[in-house]
Amino acid sequence: MPRRPSLISGRLIWLACFATALIWAGWQAGIWHQDLVNHGGWSLFFQFVRASWQPDLSWEFLRLTLDATIKTLGYAVTGTFFSLIIGIIGGILASQVWWEIALGHPRQKWGILSPLLAVRAGLAIPRAIHEMIWGLFFVNIFGLDPLVGVVAIAIPFGAITAKVFAELLDTCDRLPLHATVNAGSPPLSAFLYTIIPQTFPNLLSYAFYRFECSIRAAAVLGIIGAGGLGYEIFLSLQSHRYQQMWTLFWAIVLLNGAVDIWSASLRHRFGAPSRLDLNFQKLSPAKPTTQTKTPSIPSRDPFIKLSLIAVAAILPLSFWYIQADFTKLWAPRTGQLLANFLTSVWPPQPTEWGQLFTLSAQTIAMSILAMTGAGFGGILLSFPAANYSLNNTKSRQSQALKTTIVLITRTFLLITRAIPAPIWALILLYVLFPGILPGSIALGIYNLGILGRLMAEVIENTDKRPLQALFTLGANNPQVFLYGILPRTLPRFLAYILYRWEVCTRETALVGLVGAGGLGRQLSEQLSSFDYPGLMITLLAFIAVTLIVDFISTQAGKSLR
Repeated sequence: MPRRPSLISGRLIWLACFATALIWAGWQAGIWHQDLVNHGGWSLFFQFVRASWQPDLSWEFLRLTLDATIKTLGYAVTGTFFSLIIGIIGGILASQVWWEIALGHPRQKWGILSPLLAVRAGLAIPRAIHEMIWGLFFVNIFGLDPLVGVVAIAIPFGAITAKVFAELLDTCDRLPLHATVNAGSPPLSAFLYTIIPQTFPNLLSYAFYRFECSIRAAAVLGIIGAGGLGYEIFLSLQSHRYQQMWTLFWAIVLLNGAVDIWSASLRHRFGAPSRLDLNFQKLSPAKPTTQTKTPSIPSRDPFIKLSLIAVAAILPLSFWYIQADFTKLWAPRTGQLLANFLTSVWPPQPTEWGQLFTLSAQTIAMSILAMTGAGFGGILLSFPAANYSLNNTKSRQSQALKTTIVLITRTFLLITRAIPAPIWALILLYVLFPGILPGSIALGIYNLGILGRLMAEVIENTDKRPLQALFTLGANNPQVFLYGILPRTLPRFLAYILYRWEVCTRETALVGLVGAGGLGRQLSEQLSSFDYPGLMITLLAFIAVTLIVDFISTQAGKSLR
């Protein structure tokens, strides 16, 4: 007789840990024991809301908005270009399959000092540091040059792309590779002709997602003076010119929306409709199956040809428009400034270890609260945002109502993710006292838009056949939802939430720079006071917090599969 499963399981333990962490994060935010609302700021908040109906549409400001929009797009294009180069090279070197074919089995030959582990460790550090921190660092090296925005996007996004590309390579079918090597082909040629073609469409699909992230990152970097929409939004907010702010808001929403529609159309033509396929079901290198479908690139598609022509034109135009001085990368003065910076940060000199642990705890609490709100909100909004229907015989009225709901929900999600999190935090600070609560809400609003859209794509890509079988057996709509749609989508929802938790931890530096608490606020104060030895310790603590969250989310994801 089979034994009854134990009441205590890994999922139950993780659920108890989450409930405990959520209560602790709420206590850290002062939800139950502090005065949180600033009643004197409601008048400014209502002025900001009323200005949404009267954006500044003067010809002079529209020209300024257009220039800032093109500059933001230029930063995103050039930053994505370099991040893909870094990601492809780093992804190959960080993949297990590459080192197996190049050196045999590196774990057996080299153990802990294997090149694989060295490359992965080297990529973990730039990935853990947010692009805003990279931007603040390079401002001290390059000055207020557009090169700051390009490099600040390229380094962390390149490391993230390398990690994703390495995972794609390691989940490929390796039988063609081994067969080609055994037939006498050189390892490098076998790798290029058998592994790379399997992953290239997925890498291309992920590149579109990374490009969308680069646009949002370019807007964020404008806050530190790199120019573009973020810089103009920050200036308008400081001077309380809310009509101009809303003009800039709609510009960044339209830019993100246009890229969203364009990338979605391309991804559907490639057969990879998901922006971000995390492959959470693949616990080991992929094995060949008859059900595995690798996306392919259509050879004759007018839309793809036009897109390639547009990319070929936009890339050099972006380099020309932003006018970044790339000669500073190898200029002697850059080397001198780097050397001076390294000598000034070493040895690190922490002021108070207790304060460092307190700020680290606030950073983790902020990310927990943000992702809890974004996760629950994303799940609720993903269903009305999904263009998914099981009944093809609906009337025109019901179909029009469904389309209207989808458009309204997607527009709301687009607005929440298009506006940078620091701007949300600055708006919330009108009515909330400084602390981790406004930072948590700002990050929650921002990640709500990202998670809601990703989860909607999961629903849209769900196989309809099992659900239609439930309808055939007599199940009604609520039963199909509870027993068909929700069980098939919830594991992927949790996977996306855990993935974004790591990203959200890095993003706490953004809202901390505008006074929302955590390690980000400490970094801002140390940068403004040129306390570089203390800055190094705070940065190391921030990296440690990010890696801890990454480890916890990975282990939780394995238990929840």
